[in-house]
Amino acid sequence: MNIKEYIESGVLESYVLGSASAEETHQLLRLKNQYPEIADALFQIETDFERVAQNMAMVPPPGMLTRIEDEINALIETEDPAPATRHRESDYRRFDNDRSNQFIEIEAFSNQMRLHKAWRWVFAGVFILGKIFLIAAIYYFLENRQAQEQIHDLKTELRQYKH
Repeated sequence: MNIKEYIESGVLESYVLGSASAEETHQLLRLKNQYPEIADALFQIETDFERVAQNMAMVPPPGMLTRIEDEINALIETEDPAPATRHRESDYRRFDNDRSNQFIEIEAFSNQMRLHKAWRWVFAGVFILGKIFLIAAIYYFLENRQAQEQIHDLKTELRQYKH
C-alpha cells in the first residue's frame, strides 16, 4: 500500500468533514494505528480545519444567548411533562436512525449586505456602460491597427517611387 497516495486521496479530508462512509472510517482508523504518517497527516488536517474554522467564526449578535434561553424556557413551560419510562435498546437504535432526519430551526441574521432597489439599476447601468466602453476600445484598437497598416503601406509606396 502506498501511504502517500492514500493520504492524498482525500479520504482523510472526508473523514474530518464527516462525509466518509463507515467502511472508509474503519479502514482509516485501522491504518492510522499501523502507520504513524497517516496519524500525523490526519492530525495536521484536523489542525488546519480547526484553524480555518476559528478564523471564519462569526461573533453572534448581542442578546442572542438570552433570546435562545427565553425560547427554551418558553418551550419548557408549555410542554406537558411525560412520565418517566424505561426504554428498550431498540428504542435507542430507532432514535439514532431518526436523529439524522431531525432539524432544529434557528433564526439568524444574514451576514450579507442588502441594497436598495435603486442601486440595482445603478449597477446594471455601470455594467452596460462597461460593455459599451469595452466594445468601443476594441473597435478603436482595430481601427488604429488598420490605420498603422495603411501608413506602413504608404511609406513603402513612397520608398518605391523615390528609387
